[in-house]
Amino acid sequence: MVDALILGLAAFGAGILNTVAGGGTFLTFPALVLAGIPPVMANATSAVAVFPGYLAGAIGFRSELAQVPRARLVRLSAVTLAGGLAGSLLLMVSSNEVFARIVPGLLLFATLVFLFGDRLRCAGARSGTGEGAAGMAGLLLVSIYGGYFNGGLGIMLLALFSLWGMRDLHRMNGLKSGLSFVLSAISVAAFAVAGLVAWPEAALMMLGSALGGYAGAPVARAMPRRVLRALIGIVGFGMTLVFALRAWS
Repeated sequence: MVDALILGLAAFGAGILNTVAGGGTFLTFPALVLAGIPPVMANATSAVAVFPGYLAGAIGFRSELAQVPRARLVRLSAVTLAGGLAGSLLLMVSSNEVFARIVPGLLLFATLVFLFGDRLRCAGARSGTGEGAAGMAGLLLVSIYGGYFNGGLGIMLLALFSLWGMRDLHRMNGLKSGLSFVLSAISVAAFAVAGLVAWPEAALMMLGSALGGYAGAPVARAMPRRVLRALIGIVGFGMTLVFALRAWS
């Protein structure tokens, strides 16, 4: 019952965070490990837990997605699928011991990406490299990361879109939601086939994240963004320290 309460609350909080600013992985993954799920399975189950939020986001931005030319959307989705599948397969062949040692670095990287996401987007906007071969290579690398470890994925995608020269934030968010859903779908399918998902915990957390996502809108209106960013930074750095001590002590 205690584990179920922790997982439910973590998923609810993750749903709120993902709706408001992102960063839900900082809650779902540690909660699953705390509940006794092995690190690799915890990461896979965390991806399943936040999947409803990506679906809801894609539906919410369907009008913005409809403005993207079909051929372009298919091309970007194909690259995202390939990268997401590659990252998921990479996770499958990672042992729990190796992944546990990598996790602190991933959490630290995701935390820094979240905190400096606005600066990344501004830097990308100044560069404006377009969607050529280099742009597709960037999307492939980001998708591989997202398939392996989901933290900070949305912010990395927005920064990449800025690098391509995109300026309309609503369209960027729509494309981010659509590609995040595509990546999450292939990852969830791969993890399910491989038997890496703890389904009772996943089902509970999917419900919690969906409820949290619904509650996220009023929270977004009530809480100053600076306070929220500071809170996520504290959680991110705190989880980095905890997992570093667990892995290297």
